[in-house]
Amino acid sequence: MSDRPANGPGNAEPIFADIDAATRRLMSALDSLESAVERRREADRDENELAARIQALGADRSRLADELDGSLVKSRRLERANREIADRLDAAIGTIRSVLDPGDSE
Repeated sequence: MSDRPANGPGNAEPIFADIDAATRRLMSALDSLESAVERRREADRDENELAARIQALGADRSRLADELDGSLVKSRRLERANREIADRLDAAIGTIRSVLDPGDSE
């Protein structure tokens, strides 16, 4: 007695049914694999787009920080010039007053 099925015409149909079922399972597994690969490609594409956006934001941030630093320097320079002008105007006003009204200085 043997555990192997006999190779006869009556046993061929169950083997073909098993092969068909295995083929369907294989096709289903391949379809699932293709879907998973496509989802992964989408995720990678989204990740790459996000990385590019983050890099662009970083570049914008650096540019804006440089512009802000330049603006702060210019603002401080203008404040210093404004103080110098105000001091000179005060001195000029004092000189003009002393010339116009020499009696107040005595």
